[in-house]
Amino acid sequence: MVLFTGFAVVLGALALPAAAQSAFPGVIATGTNGPTNPPRPTAPTLINQTSMARLITLNSVDDFCLFAPPEGPALIGDTETEEVAWCTKPRNNARVIPDGTITGVTFLKTPFYVQIMGIGNFTNLNIRAGDDGGELDPHGAQGSGNPIGGNVTTNIVNGVDDVFYEEWMMFISANRFCVRACTNANSTYAAKYMCEHKLDVMGCDFVMPGTYHPAGTFESCEADVAYPPGWYPTATVSGSTLFSTFAQYWTGVVGDQTFTVGDLVTPTAPATIPSSSNCATVSTIANGIALASLTAGAIGTEIPTVSTGSSGSGSPTSSGGSGGSGPSQSAPPNAALHGAHVGFRSMGEFAGIVVVSLVSGLAAIAMLH
Repeated sequence: MVLFTGFAVVLGALALPAAAQSAFPGVIATGTNGPTNPPRPTAPTLINQTSMARLITLNSVDDFCLFAPPEGPALIGDTETEEVAWCTKPRNNARVIPDGTITGVTFLKTPFYVQIMGIGNFTNLNIRAGDDGGELDPHGAQGSGNPIGGNVTTNIVNGVDDVFYEEWMMFISANRFCVRACTNANSTYAAKYMCEHKLDVMGCDFVMPGTYHPAGTFESCEADVAYPPGWYPTATVSGSTLFSTFAQYWTGVVGDQTFTVGDLVTPTAPATIPSSSNCATVSTIANGIALASLTAGAIGTEIPTVSTGSSGSGSPTSSGGSGGSGPSQSAPPNAALHGAHVGFRSMGEFAGIVVVSLVSGLAAIAMLH
């Protein structure tokens, strides 16, 4: 077990909550919904492959959305403030993901978060071929979100109410993605820890561990809860768990100060890979919309009919909880670091950086993500 230079903290075990909305601060979003978004998640909506809506929903293995560039081919690292919503079904006034784009999906429901991992050809979503990808979250360089105005909902808690959640994170590349929305918390495991957004170069396997399948697997599972990204249990003292924490290397200038933060030793894996259970599989996912209707710039004039078994056919409906997290249209341009990677990546490129005060370093990272 490698010990990291991060501070140690004493914490309790993960508790399994009842199926109700969490009352802990930082779980339900309290800010404003993005200015290009519908006021609530809505399905179905008209096809609009020019949409700039940035509201994504994570409801099921065949009803979810991703963030990807509005134009392309583009690199995620160059467009992270600009990404727009692309959904498997016509919903949220977003763009629709063409059938065949996604070639495998695992949908995980846990007591603390919903997580979706998948593979496919995301050049169909304007991502440049070969792009290693990047990390998106509701914070960004200026606290306005990557993308600016991006919001995330899910109805996973009770299967009915689409709720806006404060903390979420997504990695997406030209051929892989993972996304998590944090739906619960307790006095130990805050949503901001379960959806830690300052490990951009560590990738899906490390930040959102689970069983990543090859193409052809489409499944929905219940899953154990992972430790917060970068947390490692080291001992149990009086019934509480002692952790070490990993901080990613970073060096740069904030204002007129140069900061260098992070750990000299990089872990090779997360603390655990949570087990899945009660999995249900389907042969594929599809919306049944003709590809000719989903070409670049296509705009529909009638609500489309989707494939049998897909939600959202018939009259539009909407549901939801509180307003979304707080990006605004007038937010300043992004100055965040590029170079996030969807796959786990060696940190040798950061070797030789001198470690300074962890406290000031964490403050610097908070400003830059």
